[in-house]
Amino acid sequence: MSANARRGEIEAELDGKPQRLCLTLGALAELESAFAVDDLTALVERLSNGRFAARDLARIIGAGLRGAGSGITDDEVMGMSAGDGIAGMAAIVSELLEATFGRPSRSVSPPANPPAP
Repeated sequence: MSANARRGEIEAELDGKPQRLCLTLGALAELESAFAVDDLTALVERLSNGRFAARDLARIIGAGLRGAGSGITDDEVMGMSAGDGIAGMAAIVSELLEATFGRPSRSVSPPANPPAP
C-alpha cells in the first residue's frame, strides 16, 4: 500500500498496521457537517486554529480513512493507537491536513521602523 501524494494521500501506522488516508471532497463535506460549519473556508479556519479535542482528531482521521476507502467509524478510530500516543495521532492529523491544504504560509511583518535609505 503506497500513498499517492499527488492525490493528497498519506500513509500512517494505526494499531501497528499501515493505513492510507485521504480527505476527498466527500470526506471534507463530512467534516463540514461534523464541525457544523457552512463551507470549506469556514472548515479551513476551524482546522487552522490548531486546537483539537480528542474527538476532533478521531473525526479527521476517520474521515481520512473513509476517504481512502476504509469503512472504519470514528468510534473505532477512538480505540486505535499510533506510535507516540496522542502526539502520534496529532502528527497524523497535521500531515493529513498539510497533504490536503498545503503548508500554511507564514506572513512576515515588516519592521516597525524600516532602516533609512
